[in-house]
Amino acid sequence: MGEHPVIGYLVWAVLFGALFTWEGISLIRTDDAFPTLSDAMRAVMRYPVGRWALFALWLWFGWHTFVRGWHFLLRDGQAPE
Repeated sequence: MGEHPVIGYLVWAVLFGALFTWEGISLIRTDDAFPTLSDAMRAVMRYPVGRWALFALWLWFGWHTFVRGWHFLLRDGQAPE
């Protein structure tokens, strides 16, 4: 891996750009049946299985974003590398 993971930043920028574009188009075009993200989440969360699936996705995303790869201090008496 290089010093700056430019491709990773580019992928995140494209994903967030697509998300904001979807929401913007759906809020502007109210006459169509183009759902907003809150409409999509409401449809998924209508069922208990959908709620559990979104909760599991939220936990997975949080783990991989914030916790995975951390080196906790004083774990097993070893100094951090």
